[in-house]
Amino acid sequence: MKNLVRIAALASLALTALLSQAVAQDYPARAVKIVVPFGPGGPADIYARQLAQYLSDSLKQSFVVENRPGAGSIIGTNEVAKSAPDGYTLLLMSNTHTTNESLTPNKPFQLMRDFLPVAAINYSDLVMVVHPSVAAKDVKEFIALAKAKPGGLNYASSGLATPYHMAGELFKSLSGTDIVHVPHKASGEMRSSVIGGHVQMAFDAITTMTANVQAGQVRALATSASKRSSVLPNVPTIAESGVAGYDATIWIGIMAPAGTPKPIVDKLNAEVNKAIGRADVKAAWDKQGAAALAMSPSEFDAYLRKDIDKWAAVVKSANIKTQ
Repeated sequence: MKNLVRIAALASLALTALLSQAVAQDYPARAVKIVVPFGPGGPADIYARQLAQYLSDSLKQSFVVENRPGAGSIIGTNEVAKSAPDGYTLLLMSNTHTTNESLTPNKPFQLMRDFLPVAAINYSDLVMVVHPSVAAKDVKEFIALAKAKPGGLNYASSGLATPYHMAGELFKSLSGTDIVHVPHKASGEMRSSVIGGHVQMAFDAITTMTANVQAGQVRALATSASKRSSVLPNVPTIAESGVAGYDATIWIGIMAPAGTPKPIVDKLNAEVNKAIGRADVKAAWDKQGAAALAMSPSEFDAYLRKDIDKWAAVVKSANIKTQ
């Protein structure tokens, strides 16, 4: 009897595996939605649309981007968490999501419980910029100005827990300055605020702010990674400008609702890695200051867990609170 039960169980598993493989072979049979829980115009939106075009061409089915910003990415992300785990609703996520795990613990989902890692896409440096009216030509002068006027300077972000917010909080913590956070609904609004002089400073993706730096609309004080950017090679890093240990980037990836069949996840991972490995894509991203992040689903899972731990430590040590 035990042998019969065991045989039946094995047969059931084999049948399930065959059905999953069949589903993956037919996938996608209709349009796929990629939810971007951020506003239009930022890196997540731009690269989601590039990826959607490639996947549409490669898999011969429409991949459609839908912006669902709000509440520091929580609104759009929760929509995907509640979606059917069939591969037809995907999440374009960033390190906003890994930060939110500690900064916003009472949200209606948990990242590593309610989603499956599919594929990483790319990462890029941030650039610390000020409006030209700010009387600081470098980071040391900016810190001196901020310390002379505690609470007198503002920095913009695209919302709570975003890489721009966390870059600012990390800077405040390591530099010992009191700078007021001014969250916006989207990165486009954040960018307009600092260019218009409504907010004095911002950390923005180098891929989207470099053109504004070159046009003289803002002044670049420093970049955020551990080494200088090839896009702005004459701009020092924050760490070499006197804020020891500073290192922050922005990265994006794709996740799917928990329960999505593994063959579909694996198929999407393979297609995304093909896209970001293309020579023309790499060349274009290199000019913009972005670099591909090619990973398997399991590698991306480990990357996410490490990033969650990293920002949890920052949130705790800097005593960062939601506003």
